Formats: sequence, C-alpha cells, structure tokens
Amino acid sequence: MVDNPENGENPDRRFMQAALDEARAARDCGEVPIGAVIVLNGEIIGRGHNRRETGGDPTAHAEMLAIREAATAIGHWRLLETTLYVTLEPCVMCMGAIILARIPRLVFACRDPRAGASGSIYDFSRDERFNHRVVVQEGVLGEECSELLSGFFKELRTGKKPRKPL
Repeated sequence: MVDNPENGENPDRRFMQAALDEARAARDCGEVPIGAVIVLNGEIIGRGHNRRETGGDPTAHAEMLAIREAATAIGHWRLLETTLYVTLEPCVMCMGAIILARIPRLVFACRDPRAGASGSIYDFSRDERFNHRVVVQEGVLGEECSELLSGFFKELRTGKKPRKPL
C-alpha cells in the first residue's frame, strides 16, 4: 500500500512508529531503547534496535544494524533513494555510516544533546567536506520517543530495571 497524504496518511509517522516498535524491543531486552528502520520505495528493507549490551558489541547501534540489514536486502552498500528513521539523533559513528552508505534522507524523533551528530553537538549532515549530504527532518513522534528514553533511564536510576552485568 502506498501512503497517500490526501487521505491523511503520513508515511513519516508510520515508519517512525516502526522504529519506535524497534526501540521498545530494545527496552524489553534491557537495552537503551533506540530503534531504526530503513525504507526504500515505501517498504522497510532494514530494521535494528540497540544490541550493545546483549551482543557485547560497541558498534551494535540501531542505525548500524539497520544499515547492515538494508545493504544485505538490496545486495549493495549504496543505500540510494532510502530514508532512515531513527528514534534518537544519530551519534558520530552512525552519521559516518549514514554518509558512507549514501543514505539521502534521515528522519529522527528527538535530539541527543550529549552525542548527537546531526545538529546537537556536530552536524555531519551539512558538512561540505564530505562528498555526500543528508537531508534531515527531526521531531517526528519526538514526544513519544523522548518519553520512552526518559522512562527507561528513570527505571535504571530507581533500581526497577536491573543493570546487565559487565
């Protein structure tokens, strides 16, 4: 089914909802609740949620996993004509991967004032020294994603959510 703005359907909200579902899956397995999906021609071709703790891998961010899955799905590392939806502004590593994968559009829900690389601390999306630019839209389902993150960290601070052993 193709989204039709005339019917009131909003593809950005729909795909960000899918990223939010991924974030909830991360939360449910004790990970920081961040989720991502990559869309090509109205279809999700890559999904990911944080797996740093469960996988013992510092690069297992939601965006990185979604990028890997999308590249496998299309059989190529260039993810041209795709959109990446992520619940939190990407970090430096993830923005680097977005640029290297040639993803032309990024939609994120809420800013990351501590590590964001798409406007908060750095803005790699507009840096003219790179050979690829990324069009960025922020704020789609921002309140819901922010509440999910805030609730997760509140549970950690109050001891309601057990920490994974190191």
